[in-house]
Amino acid sequence: MNNQNETIAICGLGYVGYPVAMLFADAGFNVIGVDILEERVQRLNEGENPIKGQEPGLDELVEKVIKKGNFRATADVKEYCKADFIIVAVQTPVAEENKKPTYENLKAALRSIGQNMKKGVTVVIESTIAPGTMEHVVKPILEEESKMIAGKDFYLANCPERLMPGHLLENIRYYNRVVGGWTPESATKVKELYKHVIQGELEETDCITAEIVKAGENTYRDVQIAFANEMALLCEAYKANVWEVRKLINNCKKVTETRPEALRQMHFPGAGVGGHCIPKDSWLLIHEVRDIVNPKLIPTARYINDFMPIHMFELLESAVKEVGKEIKDLDVLVLGWAYDANSDDDRNTPTKPFIEKLEEAGVKYEIHDSFIDEYKGNIKEILKGKDAIVLMTGHDEYKGLKYEEILGVMNEKPIIIDGRNIFDKEKVRKAGFVYKGVGNI
Repeated sequence: MNNQNETIAICGLGYVGYPVAMLFADAGFNVIGVDILEERVQRLNEGENPIKGQEPGLDELVEKVIKKGNFRATADVKEYCKADFIIVAVQTPVAEENKKPTYENLKAALRSIGQNMKKGVTVVIESTIAPGTMEHVVKPILEEESKMIAGKDFYLANCPERLMPGHLLENIRYYNRVVGGWTPESATKVKELYKHVIQGELEETDCITAEIVKAGENTYRDVQIAFANEMALLCEAYKANVWEVRKLINNCKKVTETRPEALRQMHFPGAGVGGHCIPKDSWLLIHEVRDIVNPKLIPTARYINDFMPIHMFELLESAVKEVGKEIKDLDVLVLGWAYDANSDDDRNTPTKPFIEKLEEAGVKYEIHDSFIDEYKGNIKEILKGKDAIVLMTGHDEYKGLKYEEILGVMNEKPIIIDGRNIFDKEKVRKAGFVYKGVGNI
């Protein structure tokens, strides 16, 4: 494959599509980024990195690619006709009311691609989708709009991303990936393409298996986090420290040559689960067969993880009673709007349902998050006259807060509710705070 003669179009330039575009451009391909937002397109063409969280190496890569000049962004979907490969990386949410996938963005993207793609193109879906979507949604729309047949006139595959904020380039380069081909030839074409940017293993399979693998691995994480969260609730009831419990559970080491190193791996409990993937991928996994299988574990795990922001409010209520105040009289600083530490990604942030509980109770509040423009500010200044700090996101910045300094600007009997085990319980209590943390009250 001669990279300089091959053109790749990336549909969607968010947390997945943009770093993928940068890596392929750096590998020598001509890359066209397609995004429906004109203002975003303009900023990208000016060399702005749209991802503002801590992403090692991304700023340097963007600068390098812009100097090369083989990436450009556009809102013109007709540009798809120039592409030898089209990679789709658009959001695939689920509806809040029934937890079913809503594919408006994906379907619109597929219609635009189908109407403009050329014969012989390879279309790759990186978006996480429910099992059966390649067969029942992706392939029919592309064939209908293009008047071509998958596997005969164009190649079709899904290669689900495996990304986490804060590790985008690392995850793309070094994680193994699954390539699901509509035909074996399609999988091979995509594998050969991705070898240019991925050093991990590329495993070929069929579309349905790749769909199940991606939704399944995120569901696995969701269930494991739910277990950790329920353990935290149990530890609170037992007046134990879940973080000490977790450490000792995970310290189960190999004792003979025939046993594996890591026998246990309890995940982190916390204030809630956010991001584009985990809160909805469990629903994607069970979507097509929910009525047949009647799954119980997976929906229960979703319920537990969705409950944790509500539990943060319960902890706040408990602390308020302890200091003899009324919840409606509080003035609270909420630390963290992004869903993950040191990231600007606020999709499905657990802070939102927590804020809704504050509003229902008539609590006055402010939000701080250095990675979100709307919520930037001097923490010490914002804390003046506050009754409580509620930590929802474990940004590194919050680890450096000096307890005595913030105590001096807050109201009497100040409260800390710690959703990410950032604060030292004994030190903050010694300083004069009332402290309650998830799994450690």
